[in-house]
Amino acid sequence: MDKPPGDDNASTVAPDFDELSRNLTLLLEGAGKATAAYLKPLTEGQSRSGFAEEAAEAVRSFGHIAEAWMTDPHKALEAQSRLGAQFLDLWSTTLRRAQGEQAEPVVQPDPKDSRFQDPEWSENPVFDFLKQAYLITSRWAEGLVEHAEGVDDHTRHKAQFYLRQLASALSPSNFLLTNPELLRETLRNNGANLVRGMEMLAEDIEAGGGELRIRHSDPTRFKVGVNMATTPGKVIFRNDLMELIQYAPTTETVLKRPLLIVPPWINKFYILDLNPEKSFIRWAVSQGLTVFCISWVNPGPEHADKGFEHYMREGIFAALDAIEAAIGEKKVTAIGYCVGGTLLATTLAYMAAKKDARIASATFFTAQVDFAHAGDLKIFADKDRVSALEASMKRRGYLEGSHMANAFNMLRPNDLIWPYVVNVYLKGHAPFPFDLLYWNSDSTRMPAANHAFYLRNCYLENRLSRGEMEIGGVRLDLKKVKIPIFNLATKEDHIAPARSVFVGSKAFGGPVEYVLAGSGHIAGVVNPVAKPKYQYWTNGPTEGDLNDWVAGATENPGTWWPYWFSWIEKQAPRKVRAREPGGGKLPALCDAPGTYVLVKS
Repeated sequence: MDKPPGDDNASTVAPDFDELSRNLTLLLEGAGKATAAYLKPLTEGQSRSGFAEEAAEAVRSFGHIAEAWMTDPHKALEAQSRLGAQFLDLWSTTLRRAQGEQAEPVVQPDPKDSRFQDPEWSENPVFDFLKQAYLITSRWAEGLVEHAEGVDDHTRHKAQFYLRQLASALSPSNFLLTNPELLRETLRNNGANLVRGMEMLAEDIEAGGGELRIRHSDPTRFKVGVNMATTPGKVIFRNDLMELIQYAPTTETVLKRPLLIVPPWINKFYILDLNPEKSFIRWAVSQGLTVFCISWVNPGPEHADKGFEHYMREGIFAALDAIEAAIGEKKVTAIGYCVGGTLLATTLAYMAAKKDARIASATFFTAQVDFAHAGDLKIFADKDRVSALEASMKRRGYLEGSHMANAFNMLRPNDLIWPYVVNVYLKGHAPFPFDLLYWNSDSTRMPAANHAFYLRNCYLENRLSRGEMEIGGVRLDLKKVKIPIFNLATKEDHIAPARSVFVGSKAFGGPVEYVLAGSGHIAGVVNPVAKPKYQYWTNGPTEGDLNDWVAGATENPGTWWPYWFSWIEKQAPRKVRAREPGGGKLPALCDAPGTYVLVKS
């Protein structure tokens, strides 16, 4: 039954109780299917200890914060009094509103907080009270964590992270009876929205093998190689770890020096080739670059022992050999994205020690070499947790792709978790087809040896920037890397924070151009020339601290892509006739995007 025209108040919508009753019966049936999907792994003898471990870690972190406050009863009493005073103010303003008076709210949500944008959160005294009570309590708790004395930075960071998860989960916007939008939707649809949502919930738990794989996009609207990753090219080389794609030229002449892209193996390479309008790869080809890109295998148990050295030798070194065989060029310029950049930096240090000059310049996209300021992901990398993860990976031979996908989602719960829980599973709305979020859900596994090496040497011990990491018996020193480097950071990056990338820039021994782009880890990189959304800042080398650099930086409109290409072109401007994939000593094996990228986790 439709609501009366112009009436948005949830309490005035009268449902069809017969239909509501039928839908509630269907809802219970759907809940049974979702529960069965959740319990299926347990009935088959599979363990599921992840949630319990996270909960225990959260309790330990909050315990340290509580202990810090209880050592000073006077300060603890002051903190409790502040909370009590705010709630008294809230009660007072609520009673005044109930009597028809005007009253300013005690606390307001952030203007960017989309959870409370519905007018009824402010107009209805009940929902306004729930909203303000939630904001008062969550902000008070944030203050307790921030101002707890005698707590080490790592513990404080973990407590802040877990508090953010808890506060996001307990928002009144996430529950049917405390969200005016959900109440209106449910009454207007006679509960049919909940039935649809429960069906999708059951499907997504089943798709996640007993764990919820949140539906961020409509998976039926995208297909890799059809409407994603469509830049023409050929796979010209393949081994156990990767396929090497050479893209077809679109210009008569190209720069003599080719480009090799080393993407992260945590995600699939086509983030740089989402569609023709957003494709960095397609654009780079159009500028006259011979582009090669590694497509990593989606590993299984047979890859368990493949470590960082294997990814260097069978990945980057194999690609360099294949490029020389294919087009006769020994020197390349290289791009490393995220952990692919960490691997590239590691490889450059190894090559510097071995006097190997095949990579003539390097670009890093939101990549870290110094992990002292590595952001929220560091909370997953203390000694106990890394040891537990290593034991888990040893049983399977790899880390399941959903593990990292969930970790990334937890970095931004109010953007990547709860809006989809509300809109999909409670409102019953199928998500919009969004290519970026489809790619984000197309996760990959990670070999046990490789991931363990990465966590221990980078996040846990920060050995690369200190000159303590060893690969193949060689101690790596980034100061020996003298080639020109273009180091791109993004302003709102939660994975490779701008400060972390800035500090890492100082680890290299040659000229480094640090560029800061707007937005975050993905959108700041995938910012196409045709429709740029964000600006970028330039200020040359990394001197002083990041704040000093930003204060003196020049803000530039539009994307950084052309600026980067001019940096590439100045280094090696010589041009030659365009090279067709498969035209040299290496015949084409198949069309781009290849076969490895199609393997699902």
